Amino acid sequence: MEMNIALLPGDGIGPEVIAQAVKVVKAVGKKFGHTINFEEGVVGATAIDQTGDPYPDATHEVCLRADAVLFGAIGDPKYDNDPKAKVRPEQGLLAMRKKLGLFANVRPTFTFPSLVHKSPLKLERVEGVDFVFFRELTGGVYFGEPRGRNEQGTKAFDTNVYTKEEISRLARMGFEAAQKRRKILTCVDKANVLATSRLWRETVQELAPEYPDVKVEYEFVDAVAMRLIQWPKAYDVLITENLFGDILTDEASVISGSMGLMPSASVGTENKLFEPIHGSYPQAAGKDIANPLATVLSAAMMFEYAFDMKAEAQAISDVVNKSLAEGIVTEDIAEGGKAYKTSEVGDWLAENL
Repeated sequence: MEMNIALLPGDGIGPEVIAQAVKVVKAVGKKFGHTINFEEGVVGATAIDQTGDPYPDATHEVCLRADAVLFGAIGDPKYDNDPKAKVRPEQGLLAMRKKLGLFANVRPTFTFPSLVHKSPLKLERVEGVDFVFFRELTGGVYFGEPRGRNEQGTKAFDTNVYTKEEISRLARMGFEAAQKRRKILTCVDKANVLATSRLWRETVQELAPEYPDVKVEYEFVDAVAMRLIQWPKAYDVLITENLFGDILTDEASVISGSMGLMPSASVGTENKLFEPIHGSYPQAAGKDIANPLATVLSAAMMFEYAFDMKAEAQAISDVVNKSLAEGIVTEDIAEGGKAYKTSEVGDWLAENL
């Protein structure tokens, strides 16, 4: 099979971790007999520096031509430390999601047997954890209008808006995923306070009879924030709105022991993008020390979600588990043993495929 993959390395460690994912994807292509074509685009602070736009039209065209997108990271301290900056790297991320119609962020949380002891939680709480968040990506407070400040600059406002259609298309993905897993769906909202959350709950209640084999639970976001720490094994599939999902998925990501291990997918009707959940980690940029495994596992998700190639995805997952078991890891999880460089881990994974 021939595949066209767009590469958006982005900022910070993005180019380094994407380079390792490319090594692995090429190795998978060779192993399974696929022809894989890559085309690169700029995004984030890198794109601002080159074009003045964090998501240029040329990059958008690269994404539209592709069958799937592999994305690194966005963010740069020079913008983080300037709250008055008119153009920001993160605007590129939001524009990319909106223009590509990436309405659902799929974020799994699971543990690795060889690393479960690195979790900040007790072993009995995290061993066997396996749940997935479906976060709505293109609605909510991040996109609502009006937004801004009053003329005096003393008051700021953001508008939270959701439609039934936005909620139902995300919820259906969650229901369908739950049917293939443990058949438990949790709707995360704040329906005791927010009108948008009441619409979420009402919409999910209307859809539930279409999926009689799925047990549906409704929980307030603050309760879920606590239960993710107390009883993370209680969850299977969770669906939620943009802001709540942004916060809760980062909380969930550390359960595995390192943010450098968790992949994610952002999918829409036509386009699919795959990225690690960690940020641009500018302090490590260019030092060849960043953990590439989350990006490599995002490539595994790409084979499964974009191309329905479960064998290829499993081959990547297997070699990642092998690297962890044999200690072929970067310094963040080396634990006193030899710490391998980012590029060395990528080389080892490709060779062992």
